[in-house]
Formats: sequence, C-alpha cells, structure tokens
Amino acid sequence: MRYDEVKRAAERIAGLVRPVAVVPAAERSSGPEVFLALEFLQHTGSFKARGARNFLRAHAESGTLPEAGVTIASGGNAGLACAWAAREQGVRATVFLPQTAPQVKVDRLRGYGADVRLVGAEYAEALAACEAFAAGSGALASHAYDHPLVAAGAGTLLEEIRRAVPGLDTVVVSVGGGGLFAGVAAAARRHGVRTVAVEPENCRALHAALAAGGPVDVTVDSVAADSLGARRASAAAVHAARQDGVHSVLVPDAEIVRARRALWDSHRLAVEHAAATAYAALASPAPAYRPAPGEKVCVVLCGANTDPSDLAPGR
Repeated sequence: MRYDEVKRAAERIAGLVRPVAVVPAAERSSGPEVFLALEFLQHTGSFKARGARNFLRAHAESGTLPEAGVTIASGGNAGLACAWAAREQGVRATVFLPQTAPQVKVDRLRGYGADVRLVGAEYAEALAACEAFAAGSGALASHAYDHPLVAAGAGTLLEEIRRAVPGLDTVVVSVGGGGLFAGVAAAARRHGVRTVAVEPENCRALHAALAAGGPVDVTVDSVAADSLGARRASAAAVHAARQDGVHSVLVPDAEIVRARRALWDSHRLAVEHAAATAYAALASPAPAYRPAPGEKVCVVLCGANTDPSDLAPGR
C-alpha cells in the first residue's frame, strides 16, 4: 500500500463520508495523552464505509461497474458498507455472510436493499460462495479487506486524525484481515507516526503471518470474530507490519469484554467487540501496549454494529 493511493482515495471520497470525531479519553495528566477516534459514527456504523465508497467511485469513474452490480463476502461490517455505497451509487449489492453473523447486521443489510445470502460457519466459506457467484453472474467482486482501493479508503482516517491531534505519536487499530491497518499504516509511516496493530489472542492472522514469514491460515475463535475473524491476513497488511514503527500485539477475550464495558461505563460509548479490541491494548491491567509519558496516542474505535443489550446493568 502506497501513500499516494491513500491521498487519491481522500480526494475521491471527500464530502461522501463523515469526518471522524476525535475526543480525549480522559482529563489530561502527567501520563500519555490518549484520544479516541469515534469512527463508529461513520456511515453504516464502521470505518468500512470509506473503503467501499472509494472502491465503487473508482470503478464508476473508470466505467467498470457492471449491470450485475457488486458482490462481497463479509462478517457484516464490510457488507453493510458495500450495500450502502452501492445504494448511493445506484447499483445492486449481493452480500454473502456466515450463518453466524449477528442478526442486527443481517437486518441492517436488508434495510440497505442488499440481497443477503447466509453461507457456512465462518467468513472463508462465505467468501468462496461469493467468488462463485461473481464468476457466474458477472457481478463486480469487492473484498472485505484485501483490495488496494478498500485499504486506501480506510487509510484516509489517519489523515483526519492527524488534523485533530497535532503532534500525534501513535495510532492504535484493531486488525482482522488487515485492510484498516494496511491503509492507516501507509499514511502513518509517511508522517512518522507509530502504528500498533491489535488482535484477539485467538484471531491472530497478522501475528501468525509475522511469525511464519508470510500469510498463513489460522483458526478463528474470539468474542470479536464477527468482525476480526479473518482466517488469513492480506499480503499488504503483512508487508506493512514488517516496517519500522509498527507493533503487533495480542489481547485476550476477557480484556476485550472488559474494555468494551469500560467504554460504556466511563464514556457511554456502545461499540462492538472489534472496536474494544484496540482499546483493550491500553486499558487492560497489564496493557499490551504501554505508552510513554507525554506520548500522544489515538485509539480507533472502528465500529458499533452490535447489540448493546448486554451493556445494561447486571448483564
């Protein structure tokens, strides 16, 4: 992923997505300055809207949007973004999800007018069905994370965070397949900003790839698997993770759940477990990433497509 791709994406989707709101996580103290990027307020409830809009706009500009529309496989959020962007572009969307996808995401997809197809128990099976559909129908195949236009769109987020936090030192992002991470890391590297890539212990596609020397398949078993449950990290994400200024860390499910609860109890922010994964890297009793005093850190809260009923008192 190149920085110029992120810059072109920013120009292409300017005015078509919501600029991110960035707020302090707490009163300023002598420790690090921690900020929260409220990207869950984005259209469709996650950062995925950026990549989907960039993908479809680029194809519309080049005249390569087919009459059969667009198709995508997703754990939920990428499908929502694709369906929304397709509706805005005036084309059809066929979205493949695992049968385990949260009902709240299925219902919202149908609300965007998407043809929703539930296949298999995990993302990889939905992806295989999507690829077969694209080959047979002529629909344009998008991807939840492994496409340069999608990753570049996600990377536009870093440009906005830097404007909100002058002197930003570090950005912390959750990682599934690595689209958000690859795009953000490309922009961060250009500006000398450190990137911390955070995964659940049992959804560690990027961490495993770094250990193996390249993308490998991993098992998927986490409370955040509906969004971070990619079996394999993209080659672009693995390349980005090997660059200077990047840290790859893991957090256990118990700390993800604790972080999600803390965001609600302390800030009244109802986010999905994928967003809480990034926050858990700093908020755990034994943090996976410990900022230095005075370090300016921004945690990306990437999505809120969740059922918030389990955040009620006593749950």
